[in-house]
Amino acid sequence: MDQILVEHNPAPAKLDVMGVFQWPIWTKEESTFPWTYSSREICYILEGEVTVTPENGDPVHIGEGDLVIFPAGMNCQWQIHQAIRKHYDFT
Repeated sequence: MDQILVEHNPAPAKLDVMGVFQWPIWTKEESTFPWTYSSREICYILEGEVTVTPENGDPVHIGEGDLVIFPAGMNCQWQIHQAIRKHYDFT
């Protein structure tokens, strides 16, 4: 299974080329919940902090300014430490 890919503080030009700021925004309060990715997701964290732990994998800490790719088919646990606000795109 593919892993979670995190790019810390990507260049603004890269975000513009990807059209990140045109993507929808998702928000969620502090919470813990299971999630399964039925398709690949790319997201850019605007605010907050979360630890995502893939099934049979190591926890990945994600926070403000991170560009993240979650692979299709991944089962994981989300633990939101500070309310999350992110742009997202399913591909």
